Amino acid sequence: MKTKMKKMKALIPIALLCLLTVNMAYSQPINTMEYRISVDVGHDQIFWGDPSNTQGMPADRADRVQYLNEQLKNNASSLNAELTYLHEEIKASDLSGSDLLYIHVPSSSYSENEVEAITNFLEDGGSLFLAMDVDFWSTLEQANVNDVIGRYGIEFGPDSPDTEVGALTREGLITGQAVKIPYHGGRSVIGGTPFSFSVGPESIPFGAFAELDSGSRIIVMGDAMASLYMNSWQEVDDYQTEEFMQDVLQWLLDYAQ
Repeated sequence: MKTKMKKMKALIPIALLCLLTVNMAYSQPINTMEYRISVDVGHDQIFWGDPSNTQGMPADRADRVQYLNEQLKNNASSLNAELTYLHEEIKASDLSGSDLLYIHVPSSSYSENEVEAITNFLEDGGSLFLAMDVDFWSTLEQANVNDVIGRYGIEFGPDSPDTEVGALTREGLITGQAVKIPYHGGRSVIGGTPFSFSVGPESIPFGAFAELDSGSRIIVMGDAMASLYMNSWQEVDDYQTEEFMQDVLQWLLDYAQ
């Protein structure tokens, strides 16, 4: 009987240690994110920025940066994706492990080495979201984004002649149903498969997508308002920007629900 009691006393610390180890293991943060979105903030982005580095920004810009990244983070998190930020010249090592490169209205050029790194990323199956806007914000001479996408049969053209307010997507691969998004003047997009159209008389496309043989997916937007999460514009308050960006990211990440 005494021998059994000694064994039980000896086993109690071991059992407690096991329980403590299990509890510690479960209490450790576990990264369950399956995807990584790399956000370019190193090319004088007009609207975007790293929310952890807003010191020195005007208050309204800092507030916008926080808002934009919070919205994008919400969409990304629901798709098991995390955000990282690229502050310098884009290198192959920066894109290693990423699933999506997010470029939003840059106003400075990409070097030949950067174009090559992005091209290799796309040829290896990575995806790209690229938004520009009218010349007022950034010209194609300032930001040579067509050097990145032109080889894939899709490129930005001049400012669109349609300056009507409002736009719609078409039901299809990107959005399962027509989605109402903001638009007020934009840059034309040439090539690819159009899916976003202004609501003016000409119904000009300003958003298009392309699928590459590598499995890479590209979405190009010639107006930045939807990706700025602008749900209200000129007395219209029911734009569906969160739904739009959710569909866009889901398709780009090839996320299967």
